[in-house]
Amino acid sequence: MEKQGQSRNVIKLIKRGKKGVVNMIFSRFGIVLLLLVLQIVFLMGLFITFRQLAPHYIGAASLFYILVIVYLVNQDHDDSTKITWLIVMVLFPIFGGMLYIFTNIEIGHRMLKKKLSDIVEETSHAIAQDENVIERVEKICPDVVDLAHYINNTGCFPVYENTEVKYFPSGETMFEAMLEELEQAKSYIFLEYFIVDEGYMWGRILDVLSRKAKEGVEIRMMYDGTCEFALLPRDYPEKLAELGIETKVFAPITPFLSTHYNYRDHRKIMVIDGVTAFNGGINLADEYINQYNRYGHWKDTGIMLKGDAVASFTLMFLQMWHVNEKNVELSNYLEHAKNNSIEARGFVMPYGDCPLDDETVGEHVYMDILNRAHDYVYIMTPYLILDGELENALTFAARRSVDVRLILPHISDKFVANAVAKTHYKRLIKSGVKIYEYTPGFVHAKVFVSDDIKAVVGTINMDYRSLYHHFECATYMYDNECIKDILVDVVDTLSKSELVTLESLKKEKWYVKVAGNILKFVAPLL
Repeated sequence: MEKQGQSRNVIKLIKRGKKGVVNMIFSRFGIVLLLLVLQIVFLMGLFITFRQLAPHYIGAASLFYILVIVYLVNQDHDDSTKITWLIVMVLFPIFGGMLYIFTNIEIGHRMLKKKLSDIVEETSHAIAQDENVIERVEKICPDVVDLAHYINNTGCFPVYENTEVKYFPSGETMFEAMLEELEQAKSYIFLEYFIVDEGYMWGRILDVLSRKAKEGVEIRMMYDGTCEFALLPRDYPEKLAELGIETKVFAPITPFLSTHYNYRDHRKIMVIDGVTAFNGGINLADEYINQYNRYGHWKDTGIMLKGDAVASFTLMFLQMWHVNEKNVELSNYLEHAKNNSIEARGFVMPYGDCPLDDETVGEHVYMDILNRAHDYVYIMTPYLILDGELENALTFAARRSVDVRLILPHISDKFVANAVAKTHYKRLIKSGVKIYEYTPGFVHAKVFVSDDIKAVVGTINMDYRSLYHHFECATYMYDNECIKDILVDVVDTLSKSELVTLESLKKEKWYVKVAGNILKFVAPLL
């Protein structure tokens, strides 16, 4: 009761009024939105003005159009993205070309890209790969070594032994474990989340953080600017600072057009003393623990790591934290993690995926599992907006007689994502992929499990935003004890899900089919 009272006091200290339409219109949100609209209207006005002069510049416009298409075809975009842009340019020759140039000349994120590249280069040897571990992996499973070399080369992500992994089949169970571990903090707590929203979950965590700060524990909090823009007041970092919590907002939204906003920090990381780390789909908001029901029952998952592999999540957090700083301080924090071995079975490989390095790490890991599977691959994902390569990997695995099963939401949180996902169903089902929809509500989990021996749990959805546009992270596991728990949970979730068939697809609402088919060609840009 005493802790709950303290929690209410903390919430009262920083809580703002209920959010509503009127408040949003006359808030920072409304002002920024108005300024963005005015900029778009101004740019469109310029376009219309120049379009009226088009008869005098047909030759120049045609040359510009051809040059942009030639440039596009020679870029390193995936084929789906190229096709989408070509369609846009056919429909809107000049404006489509201008839009493509705007989104590809790195307005606003050139500096971010350089800083991240410098940090990754500077910290590329911060955690050395234990060669003895690699040798043992090679003896047990050579194909995992190939993947390990690839992942480690993308940003210092070694493969580890001596790491215990616990799997949580719901946000509720992971939340209780998070509170318990936070109470044990002695030196530092790092938090990096896509969504933070005031309520019961964040209030309970904030209560612990404020008490730990008074005890002298260093606390760093980082959340995405989209969250701040929609859910939190602009001065929230200052209010958290009053509680002893150092806070940064990644890419805060401002009233200026920039391609920077396309790259969001979608990661969910909690690190405690370099001893414990949490990762998964669970943000710090009440719907993730079913305190607030938005779309029926919210099915989410996560993991807790203890042992050597925590070092990688510590490094990931610090790399992002120091994006806007000159000096990167790692040694003290990584030393905690290096003296943290726990005897445990299997191999663990945490990894990150950066949208600015031209490496689609998340997609490559998923395809590696699909392409090497022998018996089965079971997948939970909230979204299914696939490029050609990932769709081919799914269908190829099924045609090799691998039991491929996808669990998606029956109640979706986004109409557009749901409509586009359903456009993939027919081809996948015909190839032998089994698609299930979780009837109690919404699946937000991001889980792969294969052949009783491989699994991935993390933040990476099977859609363009996660695979191409977001900062993401996940944990790859091989032959760990918790893999059997993941499989049990997936099988249990399947028992609560409805199989989608070609017959049931015919009953889909006509407007969902129409919207999906229309929107599919712009899916890579969503």
